[in-house]
Amino acid sequence: MKAAQNEEVDLEPGAAERRARQRFVARRRGESCFWALVDDRRLALNDLSLEGFSLPASSILATGVAFDFVLQREDLPDEVHGRAEVVNQIAGEDVAKAGCRFLALAEGGAERLHEWLVAHVLVNASVRITEKDAERIVSGPSLI
Repeated sequence: MKAAQNEEVDLEPGAAERRARQRFVARRRGESCFWALVDDRRLALNDLSLEGFSLPASSILATGVAFDFVLQREDLPDEVHGRAEVVNQIAGEDVAKAGCRFLALAEGGAERLHEWLVAHVLVNASVRITEKDAERIVSGPSLI
């Protein structure tokens, strides 16, 4: 990834501790639907937002580590390339999670990610919503 193709992702102060934007569970009908390629390993994401993602913790993803990634959607060819930093490790009941924030996304990545999340919200909504509603949910503040 060339540095000239990267665009910085603006994060609000304190975003390393808590995302300001809504996180979306990275599952559809009980199956993983968003993935990250990290260090030649394909890892299912736990959640995804416009600011970052979480995935299963590992020895290569210690807090403070910056790494390159490729985000993928299940069964679709488009990708989002970028660089992220592990901001925390959380011990869960089933598995430990690494919380990561975006440092940079390749050109067009922010727009593509936004489109992915809008589609994800529309498909997973339990009530009928419009695309405009989904865009507001994705771009708006965290609801939890």
